[in-house]
Amino acid sequence: MSQEDRTLEERLERLDQILARLEADDVPLDEALRLFEEGVAHVRAAERMLSEAELRVEELLAGGETKPMELDEA
Repeated sequence: MSQEDRTLEERLERLDQILARLEADDVPLDEALRLFEEGVAHVRAAERMLSEAELRVEELLAGGETKPMELDEA
């Protein structure tokens, strides 16, 4: 699964994993920087996803048309 295909829930789970690893005492600097960079990317993507969802909700509440939400087929 590519970075772009992750759901909000998957991103939050990965952020929890990254945080747990960064809190460990034995993380080498290069790994910590890589994890931090990945974490920032997940936070930005999650913020984007939430903003898009908020916009769709506002459009629906205003009675406007909105494009169909892409749902994952599980």
